[in-house]
Amino acid sequence: MPPRFQVRGGCALRGTIRPAGNKNAALPIVAATVLADGPVELSNLPRIRDVETMLALLADLGGDVAWTGPNTVRIDARPVRPKPLDPGICARIRASILFAGPLLARFGQVTLPPPGGDVIGRRRVDTHFLALEQLGGSVSVGDEYKLEARALRGADIFLDEPSVTGTENALMAAVGAKGRTILRNAAAEPHVQDLARFLVTLGARIEGIGTNIYTVDGGQALGGGSYTIGPDHIEIGSFIGLAAVTNGEIAIDPVRPDDLRSTLLGFDRLGIRPRVEGTRLVVEADQERRIRPDLGGHVPKLEDGPWPAFPADLMSTTIVAATQCAGMILVFEKMFESRLFFVDKLIGMGARIVLCDPHRAVIAGPSPLKGGTVESPDIRAGMAMLLAAFAAEGTSTIHNIGQIERGYERIDERLRELGADIERVD
Repeated sequence: MPPRFQVRGGCALRGTIRPAGNKNAALPIVAATVLADGPVELSNLPRIRDVETMLALLADLGGDVAWTGPNTVRIDARPVRPKPLDPGICARIRASILFAGPLLARFGQVTLPPPGGDVIGRRRVDTHFLALEQLGGSVSVGDEYKLEARALRGADIFLDEPSVTGTENALMAAVGAKGRTILRNAAAEPHVQDLARFLVTLGARIEGIGTNIYTVDGGQALGGGSYTIGPDHIEIGSFIGLAAVTNGEIAIDPVRPDDLRSTLLGFDRLGIRPRVEGTRLVVEADQERRIRPDLGGHVPKLEDGPWPAFPADLMSTTIVAATQCAGMILVFEKMFESRLFFVDKLIGMGARIVLCDPHRAVIAGPSPLKGGTVESPDIRAGMAMLLAAFAAEGTSTIHNIGQIERGYERIDERLRELGADIERVD
């Protein structure tokens, strides 16, 4: 039988926890090492399945990869050679497409199969290829994607949507393209900012980091270097939710407060109000947990959007938190048409939720939850099911935990340090 988590709920979690490095920054940064003409050392790298998969892809291309510490890896991508990406490895992770930009910039050609990853609805890749075409690449699509370019040239590009990975691919290709590139309508999430800062560390010239317009003076030789990946703001949001639903007290350290503004605003609407103390965030026990209605007593709405709006990856966590708060709220998940389907598992545990359509759900709370047997449909919903299990009375069994472990490092061990009753059963 595949591994599973057994969780006994009803216990308040208490203590201090260190957030892992940002998974969604680590993945493009690993791909970007292809552009470095020298060894690179990455610190605070989360040791999770998705990162291991990206490193396996890099090693399969010829790169030298070595873990030198629990969360530190040394990469020398100079031996990388142009060859098709391994379809078996790519099937495990959507982020395999992030090799398109750097490989095209370095070798003028790349062949890769369609990426795998979470099943949360259609995830278009058009933005990636439209941007690479404007830089001088040509794309042919069949059973696999083939990209070629004699030489990439800078261009003024307006992305057709602020895609995170599309922006990252365009940014990496622009660094290797000769001349100036302006990326407009670009994504500016913390992980995109981390990638840009990493490239600057290697010698790239990038302006506009943190905005939706990047200016890249490309064609500069990049050297080696070292970089520390920032804390994962999505994991931090998950820990805020864990403290709230268990009525525990958790300190999260370190955090980057600027990455958490929209997250804290969203939780504030639920009556969950952590305090920030420098680089430390504290969620005290006995949060109000009362949903604040809109003016006039109207049902409030929490919706996600491109940065700096509320992160889509925290919607699943927020839904579980809302089931433990007094009042009613409408959540509007705009980005993925299948992400909310996990709520049927919460309803089975006793949550009062109406799924209006694939993008909207109404949650009425508080609802006493009872333990049950559930599974993890994707990384973020899997973490949300963990929250529900800790909030529930009795014991829950969570299957398909490989999805959770793709994105959360040693989550069972780290939560046990907070007093959680969780066991990984192999």
